[in-house]
Amino acid sequence: MSMETSQRFGFDAAHQLDAGAPENRRLHGHSFQVEVTLRGEPDARTGFLRDFGEVDAALKKVRDLLDHRLLNEVEGLSNPTLENIARFIFARARQALPEVVRVRVERPSHGQSCTYEGK
Repeated sequence: MSMETSQRFGFDAAHQLDAGAPENRRLHGHSFQVEVTLRGEPDARTGFLRDFGEVDAALKKVRDLLDHRLLNEVEGLSNPTLENIARFIFARARQALPEVVRVRVERPSHGQSCTYEGK
C-alpha cells in the first residue's frame, strides 16, 4: 500500500531574470506557495508515512533559505525561474525527507505554477 501526504508553506522573495519580458529583467518580488508531497508506506506501528512535525521542521529549513531573500544570491539558485525554484526545493527537501516525490510551486497572484517530480 502506498500513500501520499503533503505539507504546504509560503515565502516571499525577490528575483530578476536575464530572459523573458522586460519586466522580468527588473528586480521584482513575489509571494510563493509551495506544496511538498511525500509517498510511501505508512509505518505499521504509528500509522504515519512521516510525522508532520518532522516534515514541518525539515521544510522550515528550506523556507529559511528562500524567505525574504534575493533568490539570485541563494547558493545553487542563480537563475531563479519558477522551474528552477521547484527543482531547488525538491533537492533540499529530499535531502532531509527521502520520501519526497513532488514539489509544486505557485505564484497565486499570477495564476502560475510549476510541478517538479522526482524518482
